[in-house]
Amino acid sequence: MTVNGRPQAPLMTNTQADRVKEVARLAGRPSRLRRREFLAEGPQAVREAVRLHLDRQDAGSEGVVVDVYATAEALERHTDIAALLDRDGAPVLRRVTSDVLAAMSSTVTPQGFVAVCRFVDVPLEDVLAAGPRLVAVLVEVRDPGNAGTIIRAADSAGAGAVILTGASVDPYNPKTVRSTVGSLFHLPLVIGVELDGLIDRLREAGLTVLAADGYGSTNLDDLQDASAARRFGSGDDDGREGSGSGPGEGAAGLAARTVRLEDAGAWLFGNEAQGLSAEVTAGADARVAVPIYGSAESLNVGTAATVCLYASARAQR
Repeated sequence: MTVNGRPQAPLMTNTQADRVKEVARLAGRPSRLRRREFLAEGPQAVREAVRLHLDRQDAGSEGVVVDVYATAEALERHTDIAALLDRDGAPVLRRVTSDVLAAMSSTVTPQGFVAVCRFVDVPLEDVLAAGPRLVAVLVEVRDPGNAGTIIRAADSAGAGAVILTGASVDPYNPKTVRSTVGSLFHLPLVIGVELDGLIDRLREAGLTVLAADGYGSTNLDDLQDASAARRFGSGDDDGREGSGSGPGEGAAGLAARTVRLEDAGAWLFGNEAQGLSAEVTAGADARVAVPIYGSAESLNVGTAATVCLYASARAQR
């Protein structure tokens, strides 16, 4: 029995047990899609998953965690997680040996915890109806580490949601989940969105659409300077400043003159190799470049996204 009198499941020692194999299969996309479940691994991810589970249970909704598997050593090391798992409404805790945990885990060096979680994504309509001030949109971002970094950066910047288009990486991929370090459980996630019509829907929801583009004519520094000038009362009378447009910029470049980082905005981040297509950038309100002062050829999309999201977050505060 636990401290609260909940029955304690027996120690799992058989690495070939059906339950162990079923958990391990969630490392593969077919099993995840069929069951609509995924793995959260390590103390931070499991801690945040259990917290969200308890919050939803307290609100009368279905929790997100199906089971938690943990070694005795991990529970002794992370007493806060053990306490969460002993609360009313907590998911079932199944104690396992290190060998069993290794057989379940997708990592070479497991950290003592694995949780089976239900999918947490929500419909696009729900996100837009909530009136978010800051949204990150991943357009064909296919590297799990980059996707996880952007989700974590969006969480840190206080974004209202992260949207992934249909050609982007599966956010429930174990590598992506690990790289979010628990942020996957902190903010609304929309997946599998068709790119056609998305920009219009974002704009209809009151969001300025900003395309992060290394070749964009609108300089992020200029937008931040203009925002600071307005904040401290030294801007133009109409309160709208920004970089001008260059030759060939078209409607997006012309609109960039009135872009304000303090307004509600959605940032578009493109594929690691190709970036955003010309069609996508043409539909945005501005093509914004993060300036490079050194000799680097470009910024990793995860790094660029962090800079852009924080620029908006600061301007909005």
